[in-house]
Amino acid sequence: MNKTQLVEVMAIETGISKITLHKAVDALVSVIVDTLRENERVTISGLGTFSVVKHPARVGRNPRTGAAIKIPPRKGVKFRPSLKLDHEEDFFE
Repeated sequence: MNKTQLVEVMAIETGISKITLHKAVDALVSVIVDTLRENERVTISGLGTFSVVKHPARVGRNPRTGAAIKIPPRKGVKFRPSLKLDHEEDFFE
């Protein structure tokens, strides 16, 4: 599901206009991104927690040549599903 499809489903479920919901989804994404950039966690009850993970620098291999390359440190985003999502019996089947 992409953002447009999400907005459409939310509009049907809530009766709110697509324009208003599109702005709300954009605001939600913006707040989550800004919060993660500040190295803080975002927890959405019933969905899960987004957090920043730091990956240290390491040595990797170029798959074409096999030569060693230095991979710089970076940050990534980790998502941990809520217990509600994690325990739905046929959710991931």
